[in-house]
Amino acid sequence: MERFRVDRQLEEAMVRGPDTLHLAEVFGLHEKTAMRYADSARALLEQAVEQQLRRNLLDRDVP
Repeated sequence: MERFRVDRQLEEAMVRGPDTLHLAEVFGLHEKTAMRYADSARALLEQAVEQQLRRNLLDRDVP
């Protein structure tokens, strides 16, 4: 059950954006915990963007 809760909080951070205040209010998280979730979401979102950019560049190079 704990894993489900953590996944839901991270999903919310990725959908709504890494907004610490929103996470703290919606889930009743301590500020530092909300900051950790926001940081994790931000890193995952940046990683997804980088992967998509690499794919786009590779698609252009294909003759």
